Amino acid sequence: QVQLVESGGGLVQAGGSLRLSCVASGSIISIYTMGWYRQAPGKQREFVATINSDGNTDYADFVEGRLTISRDGAWNTGYLEMNSLKPEDTDVYYCSFEIRVRGSFLHRTYWGPGTQVTVSS
Repeated sequence: QVQLVESGGGLVQAGGSLRLSCVASGSIISIYTMGWYRQAPGKQREFVATINSDGNTDYADFVEGRLTISRDGAWNTGYLEMNSLKPEDTDVYYCSFEIRVRGSFLHRTYWGPGTQVTVSS
């Protein structure tokens, strides 16, 4: 019913920048919170940033002003602007959308397949 497609990951040198995108499509009635998370092999997925339907944002402490979450006016595309990247930012990054689909009265969280970000020192 819902598909999330991520793009923008890749290899970058320390101090460089990347912009991740995530597009949601399908039988979508409404979209609430959109977020980005990251996960390293063998570790738990950790919170990076969220933006809610009012445009309010929340960031993990490690972001330190280097990452910015945003979404487009249609609400079905989210972005993560990543600047001043560090080797420790190397992870698989996942987007998530809290969505209510056609035929449902409830919203649930959908996840993208993940995009690899690698920062070389």
